Amino acid sequence: MRALVISGGGSKGAFAGGVAQFLIQDAGKTYDIFVGTSTGSLLISHLALGKLNKIKRIYSNVTQSSIFNNCPFVIKKVHGSDEIGINHWNVIRNFIKGKKTFGESENLRKLISESLTKTEFNKLKKGMSDVVITVSNLSLNQVEYKSIKECSYEDFCDWIWISANYTPFMSLVRKEGCEYADGGLGSIVPIEEAIKRGATEVDVVVLHTEVNYLNRMPSRNPFELLTSMMSFVFDRIENQNIRIGKFVANQNNAIINLYYTPTILTTNSLIFDKKKMTLWWKRGYLYAKNKNEETNPIEPNENE
Repeated sequence: MRALVISGGGSKGAFAGGVAQFLIQDAGKTYDIFVGTSTGSLLISHLALGKLNKIKRIYSNVTQSSIFNNCPFVIKKVHGSDEIGINHWNVIRNFIKGKKTFGESENLRKLISESLTKTEFNKLKKGMSDVVITVSNLSLNQVEYKSIKECSYEDFCDWIWISANYTPFMSLVRKEGCEYADGGLGSIVPIEEAIKRGATEVDVVVLHTEVNYLNRMPSRNPFELLTSMMSFVFDRIENQNIRIGKFVANQNNAIINLYYTPTILTTNSLIFDKKKMTLWWKRGYLYAKNKNEETNPIEPNENE
């Protein structure tokens, strides 16, 4: 059995989409299991359906307003780079409403249901491939994996949304009596889950560089400090997930093919820039193509 695993990474998911496009469209790979976390959860349903152009179009046109109905920060251009600052009014307004997070991402929930129709959901549910969403149950202090085979349409859309909710900047969701948040808080690269479900070969897209090239500048405001802290935590979880995944793969004689981002795409994956995300999709495709050619070089024709 072959699985495709896509890690969390916010706007960097566009790069993963490009990698997946090459693997499915050009390399001709078919997958029995799709497992995603956060932005990976947003991608995998469409990848499983083979709707590559559709998900590419979505990722190439998404903006802050596509995600947030109440965005907690403002984006400023400073010396050619993006800098975030607190949108004090929006944050205060959210707290006045009794919300527990700085911002709200209900627009993302609408986008998910508009992008994945009931007809497409039913086709996926009846299909041979399993599509699995990673979520973090804060109430029970555990990671949970939600298979499309066990969900209704509305529940499945909810789990995708929950998996991608990067708290405390996005919505905290109460469902089935528990509070849920971004799947990356527990398992940002769910390789182990794919192998537990029977995968013997796993293609893994990790939306981070293999080697840390980043030396962060001092934080200029509380939001930058908080995002830096969250990035640090997610990096530690990611490293642990990959180590555990490799160990489990060795124990089960499974093969892992890792696709890292070759360069740092962004230092803030909550900023959704259409131009950059379009470029990242193309870069992901070309990276996977080059990596595949290096791994499987074309044999010269002896008759030439």
